[in-house]
Amino acid sequence: MTQPSPAQKPVAKSLYGGSGSRRITVRDIAAAKERGEKWPMLTAYDAMTASVFDEAGIPVLLVGDSMGNCHLGYESTVPVTLDEIVMLSAAVVRGTTRALVVGDLPFGTYQEGPVQALRSATRLVKEAGVGAVKLEGGERSADQVELLVSSGIPVMAHVGLTPQSVNAFGGYPVQGRGEEAAQQLLRDAKAVQDAGAFAVVLEAVPAELAAEVTRSLAVPTVGIGAGADCDAQVLVWTDMAGMTAGHLPKFVKQYLQMRELLGGAAKAFADEVVGGTFPGEPHTFH
Repeated sequence: MTQPSPAQKPVAKSLYGGSGSRRITVRDIAAAKERGEKWPMLTAYDAMTASVFDEAGIPVLLVGDSMGNCHLGYESTVPVTLDEIVMLSAAVVRGTTRALVVGDLPFGTYQEGPVQALRSATRLVKEAGVGAVKLEGGERSADQVELLVSSGIPVMAHVGLTPQSVNAFGGYPVQGRGEEAAQQLLRDAKAVQDAGAFAVVLEAVPAELAAEVTRSLAVPTVGIGAGADCDAQVLVWTDMAGMTAGHLPKFVKQYLQMRELLGGAAKAFADEVVGGTFPGEPHTFH
């Protein structure tokens, strides 16, 4: 009997925690929306961490330009380069077997227009092996989304608080408050959906507005500080795991105090070295 081609295989029955011999695709994401299934997304920036999340059943991993803040030591996402995104995206792809890996297009790699966006996104697909890319902006980025999708590159859009616009926003304020701002956000979300985006991230948006956007779209919404009615939720993994020091956004929930645990392990190691108890006999060759 002839085996079905990959394009003919049925979509995954469950995104989170499901099993299978292939990666999650945008078809699976669309099917989850139809089923009303909620799903989680986390950021990842290296092969080892990505493998942990992949084994935990996280269906979508975002190699976000948030790496600028939490891994590269920048003050914002703005300085992140395409070369950096490509390198770390490739690592995440190598560390996973099931998750859909989405690579961010960093600031300055798509704002010039659709052709620049296609050139940048093509590098992420060809050199890093990502299954989709993400870019910020609503109506202003619709042409970029349309060309990428028509060229065979799935796009996750990002509206609301767009961190690459931190200099224009003057910080990280909640977006969509007030009737005019709410209507603009709704227009932005519909514009990128109509241009072909397979999902839309809503960041720092009032919960009631995010719920309205979610009801209005045929594609799933991914919330980050956008309430519980979005189809999916995403967090920066270092925030989620308690690695981030200092002030955290209101929408962050920490599920582990990893910074404290890792610091404790480092101190225990140092104390044993200083005290002469490490390495001991079990860790010594003869």
